[in-house]
Amino acid sequence: MSTHSHGKATSLTDRKILRTATIDSFGKLDPRLMIKNPVMFVVEVGAVLTLIVLVLNAIHHAHGFWFGLQITLWLWFTVLFANFAEAMAEGRGKAQAETLRKARAETEARRVCEDGSTEIVPSSALRAGDVVMVAAGEFIPGDGEVIEGVASVDESAITGESAPVIRESGGDRSAVTGGTRVLSDEIKVRVTSNPGETFLDRMISLVEGASRQKTPNEIALNILLAGLTIIFLLAVATLQPFAIYSGAPQNIFSLVSLLVCLIPTTIGGLLSAIGIAGMDRMIQRNVIAMSGRAVEASGDVDVLLLDKTGTITLGNRQATAFHPSPGITEAELANVAQLASFADETPEGRSIVVLAKEKYGLRGRELAPHNPIFIPFSAQTCMSGLDMDGREIRKGSPEAIRRHVVEKGRTVPAEMQEVVKLISNAGGTPLLVAQNRLVLGAIELTDVVKGGMRERFEHLRAMGIRTMMITGDNPLTAAAIARQAGVDDFLAEAKPEDKMALIKSEQTKGKLVAMTGDGTNDAPALAQADVGVAMNTGTQAAKEAGNMIDLDSNPTKLIEIVEIGKQLLITRGALTTFSVANDVAKYFAIIPAMFAGTFPLLDRLNIMGLRTPESAILSAVIFNALIIIALIPLALRGVRYRPLGAAALLRRNLVIYGLGGVIAPFLGIKLIDVLIGLLRLA
Repeated sequence: MSTHSHGKATSLTDRKILRTATIDSFGKLDPRLMIKNPVMFVVEVGAVLTLIVLVLNAIHHAHGFWFGLQITLWLWFTVLFANFAEAMAEGRGKAQAETLRKARAETEARRVCEDGSTEIVPSSALRAGDVVMVAAGEFIPGDGEVIEGVASVDESAITGESAPVIRESGGDRSAVTGGTRVLSDEIKVRVTSNPGETFLDRMISLVEGASRQKTPNEIALNILLAGLTIIFLLAVATLQPFAIYSGAPQNIFSLVSLLVCLIPTTIGGLLSAIGIAGMDRMIQRNVIAMSGRAVEASGDVDVLLLDKTGTITLGNRQATAFHPSPGITEAELANVAQLASFADETPEGRSIVVLAKEKYGLRGRELAPHNPIFIPFSAQTCMSGLDMDGREIRKGSPEAIRRHVVEKGRTVPAEMQEVVKLISNAGGTPLLVAQNRLVLGAIELTDVVKGGMRERFEHLRAMGIRTMMITGDNPLTAAAIARQAGVDDFLAEAKPEDKMALIKSEQTKGKLVAMTGDGTNDAPALAQADVGVAMNTGTQAAKEAGNMIDLDSNPTKLIEIVEIGKQLLITRGALTTFSVANDVAKYFAIIPAMFAGTFPLLDRLNIMGLRTPESAILSAVIFNALIIIALIPLALRGVRYRPLGAAALLRRNLVIYGLGGVIAPFLGIKLIDVLIGLLRLA
C-alpha cells in the first residue's frame, strides 16, 4: 500500500493545529465574518448584549451578577466552539497545503532560445509557451506538455506514490506537473502555465479552503436555519410583553439563554466544518476537488461514464499477434507491418514496430537509399504507411483499408473479414495491412482490463449507480470489453460531441452524471458532467475541464469519491436531526425555570428535577455549548457510510441521531445540574 505525502489524515489532537485553531477562533469573532453564519451571529449578538447588561449591573451593584457572568461566558464559549470547529477543519487543509508548498521551491530552468541554444533562467521567469529542456535529476520547472522525448518521472511530491511514471510526447501521457523530478533520459517541455497559475498553486489554494463555495444544499440548509432563527427570535422578543402582563417579567440573561437554546446552534456551529471536512477527506484519498459543490454532487450521482482507454483498460493497446492472409507468411506480414508503422508515432504504432523486432529480429533497417515517402498516421485517414521502390504500403483500421483497396477494384479477403470479427469479438482491436492495394493480413491490438474492475462495478451497482463505458472502438470491440469489465452499458465509436450529447440526455432525465477521463477528447464531457474526474496522468486540457483530479489516476477511485459525497450529505443530515431533536430537553429545562415561580403548575414540566431556576437555565446553556465541541470529531470524520437504501438510511438516522438527540440532552443537562450543585455555581 502506498503512502500519500499529503493524503494522510491529520490527527485531531495535533498540537500545532489545535493551537492555531484556538487562535483563529478568536479572529473569526469579527462580525463581518460571523454574519455569514446567521445562527452563530445571533448567538454573538446575544453574548454582546448580555455582556453590556452585565457591565451595567456591575456598575450599579445589581443582584444576580454571578449568574449573569456565567451565562455571558458560556454564550461566548458557544460562539468560540463553533469557530473552533471551522478552524480545525481549515487547519487540517492548511497543514496539507504546507506540505505542497515544499514542492513549489524555486528551481532553475534551461529555456530553449529561438536559435536552438539554451539559457538558464529561474522557474518564476517562465511564461506559457516557453520551451525548456529537463534532464535526469532535474526538476520540471512548471506545468507543461512533453513535445519531444520520453522519460521516467518521480511525481511523489504531488501524488505521494513512490513508483515513477512514464511521460512522453504525443498521446494522453504528455502532461507534466511543476515540482516533479525527471529520473531518466531528457525531455523537451512546452510550459502551459504562468507563475501563480500552476496546478500546484491551484492545489494549495483549494486545500486551504480559500476557493470553497457553498453548495446548493448547504445554502438551502442555511436558509432553513436562518428561518428557524428568525421565528424563535420573534417568539422570544414577543415573550417579554406577555411575561410582564402576567406578572413574570424576565431578565435579559434568561431571554437570551432561551433564544440560544431554541435556535439550531448545534448544526449552525458545525455546518461550515462539515463542508470543509468533505473536501479534506477528498484530499486524504488523493483527490483534488475544485469545489464543495463537486463533493456534494458526487453523493447524488446516478450515472457514471468511463472512458475506456487508460480508464477501464491499462492504457494504450499493444500489438500482440500477426494474422497473415492466405499465401502470405507471418514473417512477410510482420516485415510490411513494421514498414507501415515507422511513420505512426502513436503508442499502438510503436508497439507494432517492437513486436516485429521481438518476433522476427527486424531491426536496424536502412531505408534512406530507397528514398521513402512516409505517410504519417492521422485521425482523419486512420492509416499510416510509406511509398518506396514502387511499393505502396498502408496500415490502418479495417474500414479505412477497405476504402483504400476498393479504389483499385480490390476487396478484403473473406478470410480476413472473419479474422477481423474474431479479433473484435475477443475484445481486441484489428488493423489491416495492405501492399499495392492487396490486403496482406491483420494485426491484433489488445486492450487489458485493469484488475478488480468487475468487482468495483458490482459495488457501484449496489450503490444504485449505472456504469457506462465510452469508447471510439467499433461496437464489437466495445461489447467485448464491456462484458469483460462488467459495465452496464457502452457507447461505441463515440466522438467528443457524442459524449456531450449522452451526458446532456441523462441530465435532462433528472440524473446526476459523473465522468472520468484522461484525454483531450474527454475535456468537453468532463466539463459538462456534474462530477468530472480527470486522471492526473491525463492531458492538461482534461485536468482543467474536470472539477476533480485523481492524483492516483485510478478510475475506480470514483467509488470512494461517491462514498465521501454520500458521507458528507449523511453527516449533515444526521447532525441537523440531532440539533433539532435535542431542543426538546431544553424546553423542559428553561420554560419551567422561567415561569414556574408565577405559574406553579409549570413545575410539573421539570421532569429532570433540576434544582433551581438559575441552575436549570445555566445547565441548558452549558450543555448547548459543550455539545458543539463534543461533536467536532464526528463533523470532521463524518458519519460512516453504508450502501443502504434511502428508507433504511432515514430509519437509521432517526433512531441514532433523532432518538439520541432527544435522550442525550436530558442526561447531559441533569448531569451538569448536579455538578453545578456540587460546585455551588448557582
